[in-house]
Amino acid sequence: MSAVLRLGTRRSALAMTQAQHVADALTARTGRAVELVQVTTHGDVSTEALAQIGGTGVFVSALREALLAGEIDFAVHSLKDLPTADPQGIVLAAVPLREDPRDVLVARDGLTLGELPGGARVGTGSPRRAAQLRALGLDLDVVAVRGNVDTRLGLVDKGEVDAVVLARAGLARLGRLDAVTEVIDPIQMLPAAGQGALAVECREPGSPRVAARGTNDGHDPIDPEELHLLLRELDDAETRLAVTAERTLLATLEAGCSAPVGAYGEPAEGEHVPELYLRAVVVSVDGTASVRLSATGPLDEAARIGRELATELLDEGAADLMQERVT
Repeated sequence: MSAVLRLGTRRSALAMTQAQHVADALTARTGRAVELVQVTTHGDVSTEALAQIGGTGVFVSALREALLAGEIDFAVHSLKDLPTADPQGIVLAAVPLREDPRDVLVARDGLTLGELPGGARVGTGSPRRAAQLRALGLDLDVVAVRGNVDTRLGLVDKGEVDAVVLARAGLARLGRLDAVTEVIDPIQMLPAAGQGALAVECREPGSPRVAARGTNDGHDPIDPEELHLLLRELDDAETRLAVTAERTLLATLEAGCSAPVGAYGEPAEGEHVPELYLRAVVVSVDGTASVRLSATGPLDEAARIGRELATELLDEGAADLMQERVT
């Protein structure tokens, strides 16, 4: 009998739900049993704003360390949490089919953005969302919030804020879409690069098998190449290419999660070959200035499209907008 595969995940309800979804899908496709291994990350225990504790990567590094140490066989992340630089010894083995990447509003009394009164308090932990909310010119009081999904929804229930903005994908995976009062059109708010997608990472094929340090549980570590082939069963080609365009754009801009950048790639049927429609925006933190551009090209040239659109954004002054920070 094959050994049970160990899947590393953060401890939050959303992370556990996402990991279980991946585990179930892998078992269904390959017959391999999977157990979840909870890992605490710095982003889970800190109460500081993400931009102050390192931004992109604070939810990822502990899982990657456990992976390289042999404590887990593979890991699942929200793809938007991944730094754009490739980690040494680790590969992105699969990007499963993406959930709807749009942002949503959860507001008191069933209100939409346009129905919120002037001065309404809208909570978000994302500089990207905050900047785009301010750019709408709705006279909203955008306030910083932290915490898991239930914590943020609770702020609305308790009247501490009038609304919060969250990712639709997370609420969908948790079965909480009933709380949504508006799905925000990307024309108003472009999502984060990779939003709605999951990232499945494992050790690089060809690397040696690694037994977990300090354990005697009898676990027979799987060959990284064999595991990589198993995980590829979960990969969705169109999703991978769309997020490749978004993440290449982010990398070319040299932007992290503390920069107000939105990017959304949509695969579409072309006249001759599948195409990709990529939109991107960089907004000043106060919402008074922005650069918004789009590009279309063959889907299999996703990286080029992302790189070239980022260059156009930089030519239009995006770098100056990204250098601003909320004081």
